[in-house]
Amino acid sequence: MIFGPSETFPRLVGDIGGTNARFALIAGPGGELEAVRTLPCADFAGPAESIEHYLAEARLPRPRWCAFGIATAVDGDFVRMTNRDWAFSMTELRERLGLAQLQVINDFTALALALPALRESELARVGGGRAAPGHAIGLLGAGTGLGVSGLVPCGSDYMPLESEGGHVTLAASDAHEAALISWLAQRHPHVSAERILSGAGLVALYEAEATLAGVAAPARTAVDITRHALDRTDPLCVAAVDDFCAFLGTVAADVALTLGARGGIYIGGGIVPKLGEYFVHSRFRARFEAKGRFSAYLAQIPTWVIHAPYAGLTGAARALERMATQP
Repeated sequence: MIFGPSETFPRLVGDIGGTNARFALIAGPGGELEAVRTLPCADFAGPAESIEHYLAEARLPRPRWCAFGIATAVDGDFVRMTNRDWAFSMTELRERLGLAQLQVINDFTALALALPALRESELARVGGGRAAPGHAIGLLGAGTGLGVSGLVPCGSDYMPLESEGGHVTLAASDAHEAALISWLAQRHPHVSAERILSGAGLVALYEAEATLAGVAAPARTAVDITRHALDRTDPLCVAAVDDFCAFLGTVAADVALTLGARGGIYIGGGIVPKLGEYFVHSRFRARFEAKGRFSAYLAQIPTWVIHAPYAGLTGAARALERMATQP
């Protein structure tokens, strides 16, 4: 079926993570994101319930087209989240919501689509380097889990990657990191990058630091650990966040080398943007460049932290626009 421009609106866009679901409406061609809302995923049984609540609470018209990014692999009609007990059929969801079109993609694939639309004011540079036009771009970010994606050149445009790179095996760069990973390996059959580079991973790092230091430490959440690290009121929290930043540098460099991401590496997610200047002055960039014979190669690749609050929604909107303009 071919849709005219007016028949595809209103469009609903979403960004569903393990903790929060964000939604917005686009009323017409060239329109901005309207009625942006953030809803706790724990309050709903699935995306249908959260979307219905969003539309009813904001008294919005029924959308015609919808796209959302979701924090899990998307392969086929049935979708099951990794870090949330949501599972659904895309066909059933489309029918329940009365949509003409529904596109569901990985949340970091959606975020990757947003990268070309980000303004300089929405980015914070970390370290040096200069983006090489026409080359691949890498993306990763830690939150409830660890998302990885990117953009690869395709003609005059880019194609986003659908990746589960957050589940690669984590490597140590020194004896202390090896001890941290060994502590985790006693508790998990596979120590992936996400086991450390996530909210739960930050808590695990804190607990591992306490064990290795031979001290008892009070139970803390990821938010607590971040706050005490920024205030420098707890040495264990400082150590955990410091190691977190270094590990992220290792994984970001692996992404850059794997993709040949000379167009730059972007960092999103819910954790790093909140670290502010702490992250800029952390071991992240030094570790990013510490790749032996390829240190000079990586030193030329710029790294940015994304501070756009609704970049995932922008990416979902661009996914619908690409669908609408396909021949």
